Amino acid sequence: MNKMILLVEDNPDDEALTLRAIRKHMPYGIVVARDGAEALEHLFGTGRRAGGEQAPAPLLVLLDLKLPKVNGLEVLRRMREEAKTRSIPVIVFTSSTEEQDILDSYRLGANSYIRKPVDYGQFCENMKQVMNYWLVVNQLPPHRTCTAA
Repeated sequence: MNKMILLVEDNPDDEALTLRAIRKHMPYGIVVARDGAEALEHLFGTGRRAGGEQAPAPLLVLLDLKLPKVNGLEVLRRMREEAKTRSIPVIVFTSSTEEQDILDSYRLGANSYIRKPVDYGQFCENMKQVMNYWLVVNQLPPHRTCTAA
């Protein structure tokens, strides 16, 4: 799986909707991390992934904020601290309407902040636009393979 999107989402319903919306419009592989610790393991090759096959760096990370174990803002902070993950586009994709979450997301280096719409049609349209912009229109930096630090 050379071209991959990392979806960090703990809600099974939101995960299913997001996967369906992405697969409808983009031919990329999708890896799902269901909590922040799992996302960090995938990105940095640690924990259960330590010593295993190196995972390719994702082209894009769709990151929920309210996650178990390690919250989304901490995942974002750690990504931006490390050279190998610093340039990966991170789209905060959350139901949070908290102004502080928006401010903190951008302060920590989020590329975009999108609230999850309640309406399924709007949800699919938003995902289509996000995927088209970040994976087709936008010029992404070249990525190296994620390896353990």
